[in-house]
Amino acid sequence: MSRTPTQPTGQPPQVLVRALRKVLRPMVHLMLSHQVTWPFLGDLVKSLYVEVAERDFRVDGKTPSDSRIHLLTGIHRKDVKRLREELATHGSPEVPGNISLGARLIAYWTGSSDYLDASGAPRPLALRGSPDEPGFEELVEQVCRKDIRPRVILDEWLRLDLAHIDAQKRVVLNTGAFTPDRGFDEKAFFFGKNLHDHVSAGAHNLMGQKPTHFDRSVYYDRLSAESVAELSELARDLGMQALRSMNSRALALQERDQQRNASDKNIVPVDYRMNFGIFHYNTQYEASTSSSEHQQGGPDA
Repeated sequence: MSRTPTQPTGQPPQVLVRALRKVLRPMVHLMLSHQVTWPFLGDLVKSLYVEVAERDFRVDGKTPSDSRIHLLTGIHRKDVKRLREELATHGSPEVPGNISLGARLIAYWTGSSDYLDASGAPRPLALRGSPDEPGFEELVEQVCRKDIRPRVILDEWLRLDLAHIDAQKRVVLNTGAFTPDRGFDEKAFFFGKNLHDHVSAGAHNLMGQKPTHFDRSVYYDRLSAESVAELSELARDLGMQALRSMNSRALALQERDQQRNASDKNIVPVDYRMNFGIFHYNTQYEASTSSSEHQQGGPDA
């Protein structure tokens, strides 16, 4: 990574330190709200330093020694050895099965033409459909291959407010189903996944790596509460349109790529992933907010 011309040797750029403080502030607030103490966080971050140094800072593809990781991270060699052994034993946590399954079901419901209405929105599904119009049970069987009963999934979705039953006793997917409003485990999973990918995209761009990832925003201040409420509604509408459009195309391309991979053994394996997100945030200015952050607004171009 290149250094700024005024950056002292051995010191990180001050502009980066300021950015890190800004990024970490809401994280620290969240952690304090859930009893994540500094000693706990310190051990967690120390483990991540070792993991990232071992995985991402290899020379000529060789696994770095304990001494090299110590040099890179400043962590004592004894701790490096212990943490590497723990990482080798426990590995990385897997995606919870219920979350992975729910995401696939929602992707099909919102992306496959069999489950969309004339306007392209996910249509309400009868519990059991017909040959011309598959229902919720057919959706679950298509994705899960009869590995789990549809009623079990429906009960969990009703609990999480991902879906509801309408007056015609049809299953209706709620508008915000891409991310649940209830269920701490589910929300924490998507919190980690989405922030990881957003920060990864920003870090990739900040380090000057190519090709750059699209990472833009629109920001305005000096707005009334009424204006912010209107913009919040617009953000939800535009965001869901974008997510549904991206989901439909991604689902179609995934199915195409998997068919190609199955029919042609010489083709390059399908091992890339993507994450496309929409966010909207608003708040009142805090007294401590720097005056340099008060701007009339505009697109982050």
